[in-house]
Amino acid sequence: MPSLRALNVVVVLAALLPGATAASAADYAPLDCTKAHSPVERTICGNYALGQAEARMATLYEWTTQLVAMGQRGNIQDDQRAFIRARESCGPDLACLLGTYDRRIDQLQMVMDGIKSKGPF
Repeated sequence: MPSLRALNVVVVLAALLPGATAASAADYAPLDCTKAHSPVERTICGNYALGQAEARMATLYEWTTQLVAMGQRGNIQDDQRAFIRARESCGPDLACLLGTYDRRIDQLQMVMDGIKSKGPF
């Protein structure tokens, strides 16, 4: 078992390593934050809660589009395009972006709940 001193050395070294920083939105958002060019993308990349919302929404979107029938998939994709337009219309307004993400996540979660209610999951 490692000594307390050895553990302290490991912790200190890890803190000194390049890239060993606190988590940021860029660590979670599926956007490439090094290429963020719109005010919306820069806001998402600069805000942890928005980065988390982007990651959750993107994951739910991926799952739902893979698990539903083709007709419903088209509806989900149409709704996603509407979400992106609504998101872009927010500009850098944090409250608007959070509300837009909350609504889209709720929509996608309802689809997932419907899938779950019909399957042996």
